[in-house]
Amino acid sequence: LHACCHNPTGFDLGHADWQRVLDVVRSRKLLPLIDFAYQGFGDGLEQDAWAVRLFAAELPEVLITSSCSKNFGLYRDRTGALIVCTQDAEKLLDVRSQLAHIARNLWSTPPDHGAAVVATILGDPELKSLWADEVEAMRLRIAQLRAGLVEALQPHGLAERFAHIGVQRGMFSYTGLSPAQVQELRDHHSVYMVSSGRANVA
Repeated sequence: LHACCHNPTGFDLGHADWQRVLDVVRSRKLLPLIDFAYQGFGDGLEQDAWAVRLFAAELPEVLITSSCSKNFGLYRDRTGALIVCTQDAEKLLDVRSQLAHIARNLWSTPPDHGAAVVATILGDPELKSLWADEVEAMRLRIAQLRAGLVEALQPHGLAERFAHIGVQRGMFSYTGLSPAQVQELRDHHSVYMVSSGRANVA
């Protein structure tokens, strides 16, 4: 599940939708994995955490992946976390030992400069405030780009066809363009996106 800024569609669930998903997860005794890679780019840092907090409070076990690639700009450093929520401490110890085994096999001792950057920023109130302001500025910029794209298409009679882009959240959107249309944009207008029509709106 994507907590916010669904990649690739850009469509997010509302609170009532998340409640329904929670009911299905609970009734089927599923273990949810929540991808939280775009925190802050949807409705704000705190608002985007709503579904994550709901699931962690209501379910006996939840897995949450958090990435600093987007909201800290640390793509190359692959900085993030796997957060494991369990009902009791004993189960958490079992999970931790398994994760430690997997981590040893994958990277053993990863570089820590990305994590040190994040720890420095989040550990200093002034830096944390500056970072939060920058994430908010990026969120607003992406929302303005979305609205601007739809507005720019209006004189061409295409605003209604692409209205979905204006209401979506986050960096990505499916445009609905065919591979041939994407190729046409690439070859004749220097507009680049993947052949599925998925665009980076940011």
